[in-house]
Amino acid sequence: MMILMLFFNLLLSLVGANGMLEPWFESKGLGDADQVLAYFAVSKLGEPPVDGITDTNPEGLTAAFGKWGPAVAARLQAGGLSCKVLEKEPFQKQMLEKLIWISAFMLVGALHPGATVGVVEKDFRFEVISLIGELASAAAAEKGIVFEVGIENRLLAYARAVSHFPTAVKEFKWRNGWFYSISEKAIAQGKPDPCPLHTKWLKELNIVQ
Repeated sequence: MMILMLFFNLLLSLVGANGMLEPWFESKGLGDADQVLAYFAVSKLGEPPVDGITDTNPEGLTAAFGKWGPAVAARLQAGGLSCKVLEKEPFQKQMLEKLIWISAFMLVGALHPGATVGVVEKDFRFEVISLIGELASAAAAEKGIVFEVGIENRLLAYARAVSHFPTAVKEFKWRNGWFYSISEKAIAQGKPDPCPLHTKWLKELNIVQ
């Protein structure tokens, strides 16, 4: 059990941060690097991990990709956690969904100081759904993919599963910054901002000028 706990904490230190890592991987020549999308949490060293299971995804959301994906999945499953092994495109879609989740919920929460993820899901649902739709559309166009139907419901369900989490816009470069770069690129080309709500709220919080 101790070995498994050390593995969980090491894995969280490597992949626990939510963010768009693809540009960094590509800059290092690691475009096909094995990856794990961790939907579980360890509150502190020694505590058992809590699985990322929601009412829309009772099979669990954690996913692994690449050569070592099956080995990682087996170790997580041995520790009582779910983990599916995906091919690159399905994995990329799920990674983007989590990026949209963290970017949308943290930004809407920041607009309402003190709001937890659960409060955003319950009291500011219209705002966060609007932002999810905007970010999903931009991400789909940027990556040339089509998300599965029901993305809003899936992300709201995950928010309910981690309703106690606080909200704050952090790690801008790796999260909201990826979407803002899409906006900047479009504007520089004389095109409309594909994420106007996102840009507006970032400016309201003085995160961008």
